[in-house]
Amino acid sequence: MLFIRMQRDQRVGALLAVLLLGGCAVSHTESSDYGEAEVLPDSFPSAPAEPLPEFQLEPEDAFIVKNRPVQLRCRAAPATQIYFKCNGEWVNQNDHVTRESLDQITGLVVREVDISVSRTQVEELFGLEDYWCQCVAWSSAGTTKSSRAYVRIAYLRKNFEQEPLGREVRLEQEVLLQCRPPEGMPPAEVDWLKNEDAIEPSTDSNFLVTIDHDLIIKQARLSDTANYTCVARNVVAKRRSSTATLIVYVSGGWSSWTEWSECNARCGRGWQRRTRSCTNPAPLNGGAFCEGPPFQRVTCTTLCPVDGGWTEWAKWSACGTECTHWRSRECQAPPPRNGGRHCSGSMMESQNCTEGLCTRNKKIAIEHATLAPGMSVAVYAGLVGALLLCVILVLCVAILAYRRRCRHLHGDITDSSSALTAAFHPGNYKPPRQDNPHLLHPSAPPDLTATAGTFRGPLFSLQQGLNGDTSPHKIPMTTSPLLDPTLPSLKIKVYNASTLSAMELPTMDCSADDAEILGLKSVQGTVGRERGEHGVHNATMPSREPGHSAGATLGNLGGRLTIPNTGVSLLVPPGAIPQGKFYEMYLIINKWEKTTLPSEGSQTVLSPVVSCGPSCMLLNRPVVLTLPHCAQLDTPTPDWTLALKTQTHQGAWEEVLTVGEETLSSPCYLQLEEDRCHMVMEQLGTYGLVGQSCPPQPACKRLQLALFAPRAPCLSLDYILRIYCIHDTPHALKEVMDLERSLGGVLLEDPKPLLFKDSYHNLRLSIHDIPHSHWRSKLLAKYQEIPFYHIWSGSQRPLHCSFSLERGSLAVSQLSCKICVRQVEGEGQIFQLHTDIQETLPPHSPLPSGGTCLPSSQVGPYAFRLPASIRQKICASLDAPSARGCDWRLLAHSLCFDRYLNYFATKPSPTGVLLDLWEACHQGDADLVSLATALEDMGKSEVLVVMTTDGDC
Repeated sequence: MLFIRMQRDQRVGALLAVLLLGGCAVSHTESSDYGEAEVLPDSFPSAPAEPLPEFQLEPEDAFIVKNRPVQLRCRAAPATQIYFKCNGEWVNQNDHVTRESLDQITGLVVREVDISVSRTQVEELFGLEDYWCQCVAWSSAGTTKSSRAYVRIAYLRKNFEQEPLGREVRLEQEVLLQCRPPEGMPPAEVDWLKNEDAIEPSTDSNFLVTIDHDLIIKQARLSDTANYTCVARNVVAKRRSSTATLIVYVSGGWSSWTEWSECNARCGRGWQRRTRSCTNPAPLNGGAFCEGPPFQRVTCTTLCPVDGGWTEWAKWSACGTECTHWRSRECQAPPPRNGGRHCSGSMMESQNCTEGLCTRNKKIAIEHATLAPGMSVAVYAGLVGALLLCVILVLCVAILAYRRRCRHLHGDITDSSSALTAAFHPGNYKPPRQDNPHLLHPSAPPDLTATAGTFRGPLFSLQQGLNGDTSPHKIPMTTSPLLDPTLPSLKIKVYNASTLSAMELPTMDCSADDAEILGLKSVQGTVGRERGEHGVHNATMPSREPGHSAGATLGNLGGRLTIPNTGVSLLVPPGAIPQGKFYEMYLIINKWEKTTLPSEGSQTVLSPVVSCGPSCMLLNRPVVLTLPHCAQLDTPTPDWTLALKTQTHQGAWEEVLTVGEETLSSPCYLQLEEDRCHMVMEQLGTYGLVGQSCPPQPACKRLQLALFAPRAPCLSLDYILRIYCIHDTPHALKEVMDLERSLGGVLLEDPKPLLFKDSYHNLRLSIHDIPHSHWRSKLLAKYQEIPFYHIWSGSQRPLHCSFSLERGSLAVSQLSCKICVRQVEGEGQIFQLHTDIQETLPPHSPLPSGGTCLPSSQVGPYAFRLPASIRQKICASLDAPSARGCDWRLLAHSLCFDRYLNYFATKPSPTGVLLDLWEACHQGDADLVSLATALEDMGKSEVLVVMTTDGDC
């Protein structure tokens, strides 16, 4: 009914318009544009001069946002009527808003019409076609239709059809980040954000946005490492995609090869090495490590020097006018080659050819013979008499000197069988003379009631104090339990002070650098005075800090130097120092700030740098230096290339050997254990252990994390927690404990271990779960980092990070928090802290107490677990090669000392060196089961050592 009424109203309006304009009716035919009903004519009669209507403004496409209607507008001139037609149907006249004006230039009538389209009207349309409207304008010349304007409901979906994905790309690679915006009306426009900043391809030509909204980075740069976001927007809403992280990595590249090293063999066949590092460029942002070995090795041959030798003497020449004849020789047997020494001595030799009776003037000789025929006999008789008198005087002086020396010697020799049956307390003393002022301990005479004068107590050796005090110290030489009395004789001499004052102290020709660290002190003060009178002066010892050095005067009996709580020791076996000589030996841990580190390139320091000396002393047999290390060695595949380095007198570092590449010319042997290493060497000096990763697996260092806090009670609002990252060695922990003790810090709990990988990733430290109601952290960043190189190189000691906290008031005393320490993309540790900062905690130290640590120096047999007689019998049994292989080689295999047997094969007594190494490996270990088990497995029952301690085997 509404539609019929609208058609009737339209007809009435049209008829009225016709009557007003012309007063006559015009019939029209049915038009397909106006439907089946005859509503309006196609044209109206008008003055012939009036043109057809022309649209000055046509309706435009519009979108309905939410529930807000849209306005459609059109304007035409000249126009007597304008109506909207939507989806083929005329819009009600009442819904039109018409405005009419007169064009001042043309004088034509201008008509403008608006209509409103609501969301409901659009939603009620059925069919596939969108809702559309157009304008129809009339004039006396006819009608004109505008273009269609479509009205649609605007929307934008939430989900992207395709979101950009994060990826890792190499440097200068082309990158494509795809984005398909959500479905929407109108279609969404797309923008790209880089770290929340809009990307403008017009200003940065390296970016390109395609027609499909994809982002192309032509060449990835390091600065392009960022978070990228795709943003879609239209008139309705704006949508953001998930963030895509783009990482531009740099794969490692090898540096240039270094120069070839010198041939490690001083004579004959050896090796040369050259190295390179993965630093050109270094791997970045997870880039791949360089492929290939970091070092190359080739064989080399060094010409051996040949010293010159003299030929046989030529025949004597004829006797000349000077009553002499000559003979010569040449340095050609062989001639010196390859830097060998030239022959020493003269090339020519002359002598009187008349046996002293020159015949140059025969006349005078004949006259002398005539005048004194017996003169020659008298001369010869006088010479023989004088010679006999000299011999007699020399014999008398020698006898007097010998008797005087014997008068001061009060030592007796005891057989080891009696010593072994007396709980291995050797030493028989004669009753002391009361008139001898040089006795060792006149206030404590030996027991004279025992048979044969046996002294029931430990045997003592003499040691000079390091401070120069002349008072002797008693050092027990052995406390070994009962052993087999059938073993070979053990003969021990005990000297008194007067005897030692006459003993020989060595004189050495050292360089200027060695003189600074060489000290030769007399055993008694009289020795120093006697040496001073003869012009022999003691060199000064270097300044040593307590806890970082040890020293003692050692002789032929040997001994052991140990720096307590550091794991550093030096074993000097018996016989290493020549008989009758005494050296003041020292062992020092060098301060990191006062020494040049032995590492270079990608190497890392794994042990403390230790000096032992005197460096220019000559040794009869090798000594054993023990150092702790922090290399992780329990992996099935070798991850380390380990090298031992020594420092020259000029301060430069030289490589002594590389583990696994030993040759017959290697000057030492390195025995590796899980947390320490033992160096068997014959030259004292400054040493350090270094290492580097052995591709393809990265190596790991063992670190310790130690947490310290101020000593209670805390009287300030500020509270500082310090976490140290140090090597997992006793020396490194002791150094930090001493430093914190001087700063007033206290260790909160035992240090935690951490494996630090050679992966170029930093160590990250962060603090969490702070009770913010009472405490506040002053740290602005979320975490702190220690650079990888600072830890790996070991050049900066000690490394630590501090966390500064502030409490709300002095009444707050409880603190609970969590501190996380981890290597980026590696392992980590967590400290759970619950403490009362006002409560005084008992001193806490992971180091052993002073009562359990070994003494700093042990002199004589007391320093060794194995008595000398037992050692001699084992060496005599195993040194000789055995056809069945049951000799020193099997002992080395049983004790796991068989990594390079050729080193021991070059020694006069391989078994003795193996036993010295066993002594060093079992320092402080009172159990001889390992050695006894090895001998038992070898079938050497005749040399089986059974140690008895408190009745236990």
